Amino acid sequence: MFIIIAEIGKKHNLPYHCYMKKQGRTFRKVAVFDIDGTIFRSSFLIEITEALVNEGVFPPNVRSIYVNAYRKWLHRRGNYRDFIDRVIFAFEKHIKGVPKKTYLKVAKKVVSFHKKRVYRYTRDLIGELRRRNYYLLAISHSPKEIVDSFAKELGFNKVYGWVYEVGSERRFTGRTLYSELIRDKARILKRAVEKNGLTLRNSVGVGDTETDIAFLKMVDKPIAFNPNSKLYRYAKRAGWKIVVERKDVIYKK
Repeated sequence: MFIIIAEIGKKHNLPYHCYMKKQGRTFRKVAVFDIDGTIFRSSFLIEITEALVNEGVFPPNVRSIYVNAYRKWLHRRGNYRDFIDRVIFAFEKHIKGVPKKTYLKVAKKVVSFHKKRVYRYTRDLIGELRRRNYYLLAISHSPKEIVDSFAKELGFNKVYGWVYEVGSERRFTGRTLYSELIRDKARILKRAVEKNGLTLRNSVGVGDTETDIAFLKMVDKPIAFNPNSKLYRYAKRAGWKIVVERKDVIYKK
């Protein structure tokens, strides 16, 4: 049985209610977040792709790969998944051969410009959980370098993102690494819990699409934030908390 350990808070001057103990070991509570569409009010993959075109790193015709899917989604005649899949294809097709140094320079500009472009609800929730000394874990399918920098600004302890291989000449090869792991958010959460001495007791999870369902099922307090239709239907059946932020109003169900 888990028990509250007051001595932890006293010794380290920390909020001890965020630590629990089992069989002589101390465990820290965890909160796990998706990033794009959950914290960040866009997609970092979209923003970095557009920035690489604007900076002349990618050719202008890259946009032709996803512009039709974007217009269909914008006009509510297509879905977001089709649009983002085309952006992923465009990015992965053209990142090959790009010097990592050049990419990081553009990524730094993107994060600097967009770092405050966040949802109020998740921003405030992150701040509350950080004050309560939760271990903050972010899992994203955007490139790791850019989400690392963004999440660091918010105080996350660990960030997982898509990893693209860099060759001997410090240029991207076009190949991805650890894709099976990064694709499976539940597996990442399990790995983080085991490696970092965490507990899922009183854990919190926040996601916005059906790709987040697997890790949301693992936590004690799942939150479907601005969910798409698939996540909304699942969350409603499961009795999960549903939160929608629109303009300056936050709706909670």
